[in-house]
Amino acid sequence: MFFTFKFFKKKPRVYTKIESHIYGIIIELLKVSSTDINVDELGGKYYLSNEEQHFKVTILSNDYVIRLTNTRDSVAEKYDKVFVEDVLRAVKEEKHRRMELVYDSITNSIEKMAERLHNRLIESNEQESQNVRRLETKQNVKNKRVNF
Repeated sequence: MFFTFKFFKKKPRVYTKIESHIYGIIIELLKVSSTDINVDELGGKYYLSNEEQHFKVTILSNDYVIRLTNTRDSVAEKYDKVFVEDVLRAVKEEKHRRMELVYDSITNSIEKMAERLHNRLIESNEQESQNVRRLETKQNVKNKRVNF
């Protein structure tokens, strides 16, 4: 009794040749760490910029427009809603991944700093304890001398 209706299955999205090419370009840009990702969530604008390769991508999510710019040309086209959402999903995932890396790095730095501070406090307390013991032994020696 296990059968599936074909109309319930989600068909994989097939991109046009141009969409596939643009998606590939954007994915390759996202893989390069020197590509900056800037987001204007309120305006629905997403920017990718790679100064080394002189290449920029602007995605206008509200209008489903993607603009590709290099040193010679700038082309902006309106694309299918699903395609632009797929591109945005990839951009957002990479932005999130990079933010997690920064967060992890900051967390590690804070943990190391806290550990060093903790160790210094322990050393400081040990030194104070030794100084107190020295004072006590000096006072005991003075008291014994007086008692004689």
